[in-house]
Amino acid sequence: MGIHFVKANGDEVIAELTIAAQHHQAYGIVHGGVYSGMIETIASVGAALWAQRHSQTVVGLENQTSFLLAVREGKLRATATPLMRGRRTQVWVAKVLDDAGRTVADGKVRLISLDAGASLAGEAVKLKPKQP
Repeated sequence: MGIHFVKANGDEVIAELTIAAQHHQAYGIVHGGVYSGMIETIASVGAALWAQRHSQTVVGLENQTSFLLAVREGKLRATATPLMRGRRTQVWVAKVLDDAGRTVADGKVRLISLDAGASLAGEAVKLKPKQP
């Protein structure tokens, strides 16, 4: 999709995307899937960074994205922050802004936290080593 991360930690993730032709739907506006994908990506990264502190990983369970304003060109900037972080689930909220600072989409992503060795799609979850 061409997402570029500006900031990423377990408390906030900020990313940008420069709109191009591949992001448009048939009417020449940004496809809703771009917003949904951007929101899920940044929420998942933030949740994963938090879960890593507890020797867990996360998998998305639900993505609820609302499309508020149509955009054709420019840059999108998305910010995600945690709404709730528990032992088994996390909920993150996100906003996508256009170049003028208008909120063009917002969303909420619910994720499940998995311990190492838990089964996911028939295989044990493998945690990546913690970064120094």
